[in-house]
This record gives sequence, C-alpha cells and structure tokens, in this order.
Amino acid sequence: MININEEVKAEFKTTVEYRRHLHQNPELSFKEFKTADFIERTLKSFEPGLKLSRPTPTSVMAILKTDISGPIIAIRADIDALPIEEDNNLSYKSKNPGVMHACGHDGHTAMLLSSIKILLKHKEDLKGEIRFIFQHAEELPPGGGIEIVKSGVLEGVDETYSMHLTSNFATGKLGICSGILTASTDGFEITIKGKGGHSSMPQQCIDPIPIAAQIILNIQTIVSRNTDPSKMLVISVCSIDSGTAYNIIPNNVTLTGSVRTFSKDSRTLAERRLKEISEGICMANGAQIEFKYNRGYDSVENNPKLTDFVEKLVINNFPGAKPFRMEPITPGEDFCYYSEKYPSFFMEIGARNEEKGIVFPHHNPKYLMDENALAVGVEYLVLLISSRCNKKQLKSFKK
Repeated sequence: MININEEVKAEFKTTVEYRRHLHQNPELSFKEFKTADFIERTLKSFEPGLKLSRPTPTSVMAILKTDISGPIIAIRADIDALPIEEDNNLSYKSKNPGVMHACGHDGHTAMLLSSIKILLKHKEDLKGEIRFIFQHAEELPPGGGIEIVKSGVLEGVDETYSMHLTSNFATGKLGICSGILTASTDGFEITIKGKGGHSSMPQQCIDPIPIAAQIILNIQTIVSRNTDPSKMLVISVCSIDSGTAYNIIPNNVTLTGSVRTFSKDSRTLAERRLKEISEGICMANGAQIEFKYNRGYDSVENNPKLTDFVEKLVINNFPGAKPFRMEPITPGEDFCYYSEKYPSFFMEIGARNEEKGIVFPHHNPKYLMDENALAVGVEYLVLLISSRCNKKQLKSFKK
C-alpha cells in the first residue's frame, strides 16, 4: 500500500518548483504552447509507463494503463492563465506582461504532475486505466473542455474527476458538494442605437444614455419580481461603453453583463426577460436595439454516488483534511462538459491562509495561494486514484 503522506512530503519541494515555473510563465487560453511543452517534457522525465498524446495543440494527455482490467478513470487539471497584470512582489512573479495565473491553475497542474510521479512508482498496486488530462482554455468560453470531449480521448471512460484550489476557505479544508456544484455562466450584450447630436439640443436627438439607464434599472426586476425566491439568479451589468466628449450626445451605448444561475428554468427566463425589457424600452423611446445572448458553461454536476464515495474515502483515510459539505457556488467551470457525459466529481481544495496574508480572491492582481495546499491536493489525488483503481475495488459508478 502506498505510504501517501511520506511520499507527498518527499515530493513537495518539486511540486512547488513545478507550480512556480508555471506561475512565472503563464499563457492565455488557447495559447498554452510552452505550458503544454513543459508538461510533456516533465512527463517524459518520469519513470517509464506513460503513453503521451496531444488531444489538441495546447493540451496534453498521459495514460497509465495497468496489466489488470478495471475501471477507466480520467483526472483533469486546467492549465491556462488570465489576462491580468500581476501585482505581487514574488521571486517567481509572472514574466509575461498582462498575463497571470490568478486562479490556481498553475497549482492544479503541479499537483497532477506530482501525483502521476508518485503513482508510477506503485503501478503494480493498481488495476484499470487512468487518463490524466492537462486541459487548455478553461477560462475562455466555449472552453477547452468541449474540445477534449469532442476529440474522443475520453471514449470508454467510466468516471471523471477534477479539483480546484480555492481562496474561499482555509488550507486543509476540502469542500464536497453533491449534485449541482457550479452556476451556468451566460453573457449578454445590448447595443442601444439612438441618434447623436449636440448636448445643448437634446430635442434633436434620441439620447441612448437615459435609455440605457432605464434598461439597467429595469433589469433588476428580473431577479426581484420575476424569479422564484427559492431559485438563485444573479444578473450583473458589468460594462457601459459610450461617448467621446462631455458635450456630445452619442449615437450608441453598449451594455454587457453576465447571468449566473443553478436552474435551467431561471436561465431561460433571464434570457427572455432581458430581451423583452431591452426591446420594449428602446421601442418606447424611438431607439433601435441589437441584443445578443451568449450561453456559456452549464453547471457542473457531481454524481451523488461518487460524492458519497469520495467523502467516506477522505474521512476514513485522510486524517490531515477537514472535509465538509458545501453549498453550490456561483463561479462557472467547463468541467461541465465532462460531467454531462460521465459520472463525475469535482473537489474544492482550500488554499487560504489569513496569517500569511493570503486572502485575495481569484481573478485579482494580488491573488496568491498557500503552497501548503499543494501537498493537500497531491495527497487527495493519490488517495483517490490509488483507492478507486485498487485491485480490490470492484464497485462501478456508471450511469
């Protein structure tokens, strides 16, 4: 049996080195060429036993196939960074201007690399097949997940797993949620087409500014007056683009925003009411409108049986962790493409440390992670895979 804790400790320095290299060399979604090359080189340096491939130009898959038939499982880590200028004083600060790992993907990749390295030493204790997916472009819808699924590399898989380091709770805590875990992530764009002119003669114009204000205010009634209070729905107008000078009424105003919900009915309602409200107000004011609604990621859904299995596994075999049942969360995830097709489970791994000042949220220029969480993540992954593919484990979670 694998002595997980001791092997994770022995590997920890290298895990941190992987993470810091990736943090210093971030790449944006669909452009992770050097990141994928680094992952592939690292995997080739491990003990023999892996079959490597590139499902897409910037993703990497490693297959560990044992000599004994058993479950076929896939573990996915995302590898892309964000268009953010880092504001941290680190020896391994991002070297790429305007690009930063501000969401923990560098940590996810490092944890999976170290987990593979440990598992390869114990291949004789395992059965079945493990497919390790280093996936590109999680941050940019339609996302890399849909390309991985369409590539066919998951054909025959029984279960899929993934994880996310989170600044929402402390290192050592593992957040477990059954059923719906993440929100769907849609976006909208409303362009109000008026008639510009001189600010001193508004009667000659169709001013899109007050029309936009009416739309923004009335959008709020979708949540407060059209939605069942028991169903979560968040609609946010996040940008307003218009105007060139203080004394010019502009021709157009463009509003963009996001819609987050756990409910398919609320999602459909939001799209319909956004269009109705915007079109109605524009018509009443004599303006034209261009309305776009872009459906993003669906919700990630954790298989209840897998959730129960993982929870019991962690409680009984991971004394250093503090698992707890959490509520669904509003961020989105393109792991939804996996969970739609296969029994799946997605773990939230705490990486917050207030004593160290590691408190900033994801997608913030000052985002940091507690690197001790990397050890927690590696131990969890090795425990999960070695238990799920143990020679004595026979239970299937196929739908």
